[in-house]
Amino acid sequence: MSRPPEDRGGELRSLFFESANELLQSLNEAGLELESRPADEEVIRRVRRAVHTLKGDSAACGFNKLSELAHELEDVLTPQVAQARGSELAELVLTAADSFGAMLTSYQRRKEPPSVEALHAMIRKLLEGPASSGSAGAVAPQLPAQFAWTEYEQLMISEAVHRGETVYNVALRIDPNSLMRAAAFQLIRNVLHGSGTVIALRPEDNVAAATVEIVEAALASSQGEERLLQRCRIPSIVSDVRLERSATAETPEHELLGDLLEAQAAKLVASGADPADGASASVPAAAGSAAAAVAESTLRVEATRIDAVMNLVGELIIGKSMLNRTLTEFDQKHARDPLRAKLADAMAFQARILDELHKCVLKIRMVPVEQLFRRFPRVVRDVAKQCGKDVALELSGQNTDLDKGILDALSEPLMHLVRNAVDHGIEPADERLTAAKPARGTVYLNAYHQGTQVVIEVRDDGRGIDPVQLRARAVEKGVLKAEEAKRLSDQETLNLIFESGFSTASAVTEVSGRGIGMDVVRTVLDRLKGTVQVSSHKGRGTTIQLRAPLTLASIQTLLFRVGGRLFAVPLSSVVEITRITDPEIHRVDQREVLRLREQILTLVRLDHLSRLHSIDTQPVRKKHFVIVIGAAERRFGLLVDSLVGEEELVIKALPTEIVSSDLVSGASILGDGTVVLILNVPAVLSRLARATPLGAIA
Repeated sequence: MSRPPEDRGGELRSLFFESANELLQSLNEAGLELESRPADEEVIRRVRRAVHTLKGDSAACGFNKLSELAHELEDVLTPQVAQARGSELAELVLTAADSFGAMLTSYQRRKEPPSVEALHAMIRKLLEGPASSGSAGAVAPQLPAQFAWTEYEQLMISEAVHRGETVYNVALRIDPNSLMRAAAFQLIRNVLHGSGTVIALRPEDNVAAATVEIVEAALASSQGEERLLQRCRIPSIVSDVRLERSATAETPEHELLGDLLEAQAAKLVASGADPADGASASVPAAAGSAAAAVAESTLRVEATRIDAVMNLVGELIIGKSMLNRTLTEFDQKHARDPLRAKLADAMAFQARILDELHKCVLKIRMVPVEQLFRRFPRVVRDVAKQCGKDVALELSGQNTDLDKGILDALSEPLMHLVRNAVDHGIEPADERLTAAKPARGTVYLNAYHQGTQVVIEVRDDGRGIDPVQLRARAVEKGVLKAEEAKRLSDQETLNLIFESGFSTASAVTEVSGRGIGMDVVRTVLDRLKGTVQVSSHKGRGTTIQLRAPLTLASIQTLLFRVGGRLFAVPLSSVVEITRITDPEIHRVDQREVLRLREQILTLVRLDHLSRLHSIDTQPVRKKHFVIVIGAAERRFGLLVDSLVGEEELVIKALPTEIVSSDLVSGASILGDGTVVLILNVPAVLSRLARATPLGAIA
């Protein structure tokens, strides 16, 4: 059953927007390269290809304004303009990427595209400049061609001339922006066959055409030169044409050869009798084969479909847990039954296959962090230019894999961190030279795996953060009282930068100063069940680490009970487990603490932090289990009644109307149907900081 035209049009537009974003990213990267290498013709060709593709795709989707703008931009993307006015051309490419991005956003929201008059003015300025006018006034160089025909081909040309036919030597340059040279050559050959008799052709087949720029032909035709030139100028396929008459003289010695070749010439003319059909049939065939090759290696799938498969795998994991519990009960009741061993083998096989399936689905959602990192060279360049600084960006760990959903969520926090590193962290050139540093500052972006987490570091070699000035700023802003500020350690002082509305900037600018960015960083990481950690050395720079789980689909957890209720905490957050008695618990400043190997830990009781009503009827225990939980550099002890064990849980999000506490980040279901609440460690730390003095958190 065929889909309605509007469905096909919507699918075409969604594919266009996805590919257009990739083209804009390539434009940004090429624009940055043009700033350092303005005369690099390969970079200019890359820009032309991207703009040319954007022009054609936008026209096919009906976005005429975008297509016309791309067409206008193509006129100025020439090596001559790049050599004469390279810096202006680089700025034009970056501005064009921004303009295209704004227009695409408007088209996606079904709004009128914004005005791009500034870009039009830049294009006109470059076209009217000395480089363009000088090249326009000069005579275009003749297309280089050898027309070195073999002796046999020269005989054929002479015979055609002897019969009174006009023979032309034709040279056609394949457009360098053409991505499928074999298809372009096939179309050129069809047009030549449709214009007359092709006596000679270089290259002779599609395979050789893949590496050839100029196609040469000897063509016997009754059509005039203007008509032939018009037919040979194939849009988007041929960029230049050279046409000249063959100078071969008529000789009677070729009469016999002419008689022999007439039959063959007639067959050639018959094969090109309907050039329109030939042209239309050949290009889709070649394009189809290229598209098929791409389709074999890449398959675009909607994220919702992968999520649906992931949910089904999650249900299978719950089913595996149910079967394991059933098998355990069977063992207890029928320990000597021979069927027990067969069931155990079948369960082990099913568990192994299910684990592989789970890993495969997780890998489908994994994408390299390079997709996120490649945006930031342009961000650093723009912010540094706006602040009047010279800043370089160094990337590493781009091949680190991360869940696509988490990668998208980290985009905004990383944007704030990189902008702050350039604006606040890196000093002006004169200040850096005074401090015996190179004039150019550097921002480093790095990503790597650590256990079940991914760590993304943003580091700069700037001035660092002064804790003394930070405390004074916090008191001035009313974030802390003077007495509280004195009690803060340096690490706790650095964490103040994540407070809402707090900023170290002395003035509000377009880049920063409103105290919003770092608060966004912490909020997003809390939502991802991750952590953010800052370290700084005055005069040497600042490092901020973002730690997030590799995936939000399933996690390894430690199960425990408090007040008769079952909870889980991510196993990656558990540092150690110990057991204590009531006399080992001390009270300091209205809080419970534990001394564990020369370290003072704040003890947390979940029933004290939230309105948790106990359903446990057992008598009060004299011994307690303490789960030491670490988040970044902070640690605390969680007092629990009993430990249940380790379990892989499939996370299910809970609506706010069911669970109003922020201490719970999600839930899961065990094999026996028991609901487990998953503890939100960052929220516990936040609640603990509000409930007790900040200095109490070890």
